[in-house]
Amino acid sequence: MVTTLPAARRARHVAEQVPDPELPMLTLADLGVLRDVELTEDGTVVASLTPTYSGCPAMAEMRADVAARLRAAGYARVEIRTVLDPPWTSDWITPAGRRKLTEHGIAPPGPAPHGGPVRLVLSPTRHAVTCPRCGSANTEETSRFAATSCKALWRCRACREPFEYVKEI
Repeated sequence: MVTTLPAARRARHVAEQVPDPELPMLTLADLGVLRDVELTEDGTVVASLTPTYSGCPAMAEMRADVAARLRAAGYARVEIRTVLDPPWTSDWITPAGRRKLTEHGIAPPGPAPHGGPVRLVLSPTRHAVTCPRCGSANTEETSRFAATSCKALWRCRACREPFEYVKEI
């Protein structure tokens, strides 16, 4: 299906550079939202994105940003597809993305839960989140929701600094 590898590679490179609108220190590739980029026989660039959450409010902006960057790079025909299966998981955040989150004071997620049905837990879940500033595990959640639904607010008891935490999905 790919016609010219150099053009397809260039299209992928362009799409991989698009920043996430909510976490601009990350690209969509760092976040694992950019699933695929291909060049069809008729020259259409097809970029596939998977939202971090069903109904993610940033998806419209992500689609528009990827399409605009590809068109600015000279690709006249661009199609953006939303891929829901398999659903996005925080495990898709790249090592570079996890490093960038920490460098910007946001705790990256731990491993996502896998296998079987999701258990219903009526009591608060307890797990350690390491402070991205001082490295202490002596932290506490202050709010389940932060500026975006994929993050929570935490506070370090050691350095007393607040920080955001990207939730596991």
